[in-house]
Amino acid sequence: MADGTVKQINPFTGTEVWTVPGRGHRPVDHPPGEVLPVDPHAAEAYCAFCVTRLRETTPEKSRLVRDGDTWTTLDRVAAHELGLTTPEFRLFGNLFEIVSLDYWRAVHGYRIPARAAAHQTAYLGTDEGADHVRALVRTRIAAAQGDPADAESMTTAELAAHSESFFGGCHDVVVARRHLTDGATSSDRHASSGCLDPDEHQQFIAFTVRAMRNLYTDNPHARYVSVFQNWLRPAGASFAHLHKQLVAIDEVPAKTGREVAALASEPDLYSTLGVDHAASEGLVLAANEHAVAVVGVGHRYPALVIYSRSAASEPWEHSPDELRGVSDLLHACHAATGPLVPTNEEWHTRPPGVGAAMPWRIVLKWRISNPAGFEGATGIYVNTIDPWALRDRVAPRLVELRDSGRIADMALGAECGDVRGSLRSR
Repeated sequence: MADGTVKQINPFTGTEVWTVPGRGHRPVDHPPGEVLPVDPHAAEAYCAFCVTRLRETTPEKSRLVRDGDTWTTLDRVAAHELGLTTPEFRLFGNLFEIVSLDYWRAVHGYRIPARAAAHQTAYLGTDEGADHVRALVRTRIAAAQGDPADAESMTTAELAAHSESFFGGCHDVVVARRHLTDGATSSDRHASSGCLDPDEHQQFIAFTVRAMRNLYTDNPHARYVSVFQNWLRPAGASFAHLHKQLVAIDEVPAKTGREVAALASEPDLYSTLGVDHAASEGLVLAANEHAVAVVGVGHRYPALVIYSRSAASEPWEHSPDELRGVSDLLHACHAATGPLVPTNEEWHTRPPGVGAAMPWRIVLKWRISNPAGFEGATGIYVNTIDPWALRDRVAPRLVELRDSGRIADMALGAECGDVRGSLRSR
């Protein structure tokens, strides 16, 4: 507009966003709160996700361990084996599910998989495992305003009834090893996605993709698995500890359904309105053979978007190189964002049974403002940084990170060439 206000419409959701001049100069970093020296004798004990507090989370469905360059997945870890290896990443059920196992049972007659049931039986068959589960049941009862002492007298069968979701629920969490960066001397050095090296981040992504596929395989009633990452409290994170969540739901999200319907008349929707539009507006940030990163348009918060160029729509159908390509660009966007910016990472994927091509795309949103009454009354969202200003913040940082070897090698800005029409999903 004449005064510099930028008005945007999200091409996929129809969301209307205005960026008003002057509002983008506010700080984007979230203050870390009280900063304390790190006690070297009590490192990695800051929250329930830390590796020194493994029994404060539900029993592990899987863990990923590392020996040099060798990564190994260990499934259904026994209680007495929790301390035998150091997990770089862990997969376990959320103690407080968004969509509960009770919902799946009541609505769909769902039963947990045989391997999950066997894991539960074996876990409760040891004193150490039963004690772990009993403590978690106690926590859940207390959260529901019940008497946690009720858990003390529960038989093994009663414990099993109260803990089935720990082993076979459909809301999982993937947690990284570090709470703080290695060698941190102060408590504000939180280890974000961008603090991982590219190899670690690729393993993080691949481990999450495997968990996503397993949720679809285990639950035939799952119509969609939502994968997301909340970083820092303003973005909805309970702990400033790197983790992703996976939640199975029994319907295709309305916005995804609208995109599927639009694909019937415009099969190149994601190319034309996503990557091609970004290219025409000078909003391409980075690219490699398998993915392209652009600044998003029409998001409620400043957003970076990574599109997979794979012919496969499903993440688990990507080749290792394709998966690495997506991971490298996502990692670079996280690193350029920095660990003090609250973010939401959202995975957008094709629902099962949809035949139209829907490339895997990941949106990284900077949660640096709070919607207020204006948005609720008008349906217009005020985004404090317009797409070009976001590009100008991120692009130089990507160059610095590549030059220092902090991110993988990739084409940046004008080096990307013409990326229009480069999405190949089928």
